[in-house]
Formats: sequence, structure tokens, C-alpha cells
Amino acid sequence: MIFTKKKIIIFVFLTFFLNSCGGVPEALKPKKVDPSIPVNADERARKNIEEGRGVSLKGAMSGKKGTNYEFSTSNPLWRATLETIDFMPLTTVDYSGGIIITDWYSDSGNANDAIKITLRFLSNEIQSNSIKVIVHNKKCSSNNNCTINEIDSKIKFELQKSILSKAAMLQKESKKSKK
Repeated sequence: MIFTKKKIIIFVFLTFFLNSCGGVPEALKPKKVDPSIPVNADERARKNIEEGRGVSLKGAMSGKKGTNYEFSTSNPLWRATLETIDFMPLTTVDYSGGIIITDWYSDSGNANDAIKITLRFLSNEIQSNSIKVIVHNKKCSSNNNCTINEIDSKIKFELQKSILSKAAMLQKESKKSKK
């Protein structure tokens, strides 16, 4: 009986103490659930894919010959960039970070003169200020002394123009196919 009274006194004391200190700490309170997030895992995955945040291998397991892959590259600006520079070796491709960096590339066969291109995505909108193109030039002398400089060449503007026009075309095709 005394043991039970001690439990009751401790419970009352703790209840009073916790209430006087502002209640339960925020870390222990249950978090409110966003009603727009589906509870079902399949519905969540479908929603993420629609928003371009997931991967779908539609038809891959059904045995259909025409497999349709939907990646987060549904962004037309991103896709246009990859299609435009597909002939160059890539060093870094980070969709979530919004950056593509090519490896050193020389078209002329002259290994002493090469370019490297960095593409930064500043926005998903298809407009001239959505993508930043940086071109570096590497010139090496015969004894492997190389100088690397950022250049403001015609390549930079032609590449940006090509990417934007291809992205606009991809977006137009995408809207047409959704109708």
C-alpha cells in the first residue's frame, strides 16, 4: 500500500513538474502530418514521379518490347543540355545540384589545346538566365606546362542558344503529347 502511494505521489509530482515547465518538449511531440502526402506507398511513389522526383520503369516487368523509362530528367532544360553535349565525355553530372561538368575535350586531335565546359542550372524555366555556361581552355606547351583560362568565346553563346532552343522544342512536344 505504501509502495502504491509513493507511485501516485511521484506521478502527481512529475505531472505538475512537466506542466509547469511548458509541457512536453517539441522533440517528443508527435509531428503533424501533411494531408496532401498520400499514406499509401504506391500513391506516394506515383506522386513523386509526377513531380519529377523519382524513377519509374513502366513496362519493364510486363514483357512489352517498347519499354518507357521516366527519370527525373523530365526537365526539358536538363534533357536538352544532355542531348546537346552528348558527344563530350562527362566528369560530373548532378541533377539535384544542378551542374554538369565535361572532361577536357579536343576536337582537332591536338592534345595540347582542349576545352572544358561547366553548365550550371539556375532555374527550371526555359529562359536565357536559367543556365550559366562556363568554358575553360587548356593550352599546353611541348614540355607539359599547361595554362588554364576561362574564356568568353562564341562556343559559350552558341551552346546556350542551342540548349535553350532544344529545351523549348522538348517542352512543346511534351505539352503536345499530354493532350
